[in-house]
Amino acid sequence: MPDRNGEVTELLRQFQAGDAAAAARLVATVYGELRRVAARALRHERPGHTLQPTALVNEAFLRLVGLSGVDWHDRAHFFGIAAKLMRQVLVDYARKHDAAKRGGSKVTLADEMLVSQDRLEDVITWDELLHRLEQLDPRQSRIVEMRFFGGLTVEEIAEAMAISTPTVKREWASAKAWLHRELSLSASA
Repeated sequence: MPDRNGEVTELLRQFQAGDAAAAARLVATVYGELRRVAARALRHERPGHTLQPTALVNEAFLRLVGLSGVDWHDRAHFFGIAAKLMRQVLVDYARKHDAAKRGGSKVTLADEMLVSQDRLEDVITWDELLHRLEQLDPRQSRIVEMRFFGGLTVEEIAEAMAISTPTVKREWASAKAWLHRELSLSASA
């Protein structure tokens, strides 16, 4: 997800400085990539599902432009925050659709979050797990968030967090081990 000639970075700075027209240009520039990220997060949805990638992108983008006081660094930073907001949108969606009635569902660990109407309670479970992981290791929690909810690659996460790819891989492996253990413990309870 390279920033062609710093275009996104410059649009973010203009938007941050109050240029309303920059927001429209930013939407046009990043919308396709945001939609691809949302589609990865919602990849196995049934046709006609009420939460489509376009709706997820639109809601996340509304939240993005509503943020104040963000010191936008670059394209990677933008997509990192977009992943966090997509997580919030998915969690809000799950809660709104009465996913609290969990009763016996088994949450599994995969490399990215795949949301289906029948498994909305998983989003809430993942959100709770990430809050617990954040207390232990904020960086690992952020990596999992970008991977699961944003569908970002290891390389994209490294860029967004300004850390090396091997560091992301190590942290990702450690976070997956912790999550797997937590899921195993909760399944046996």
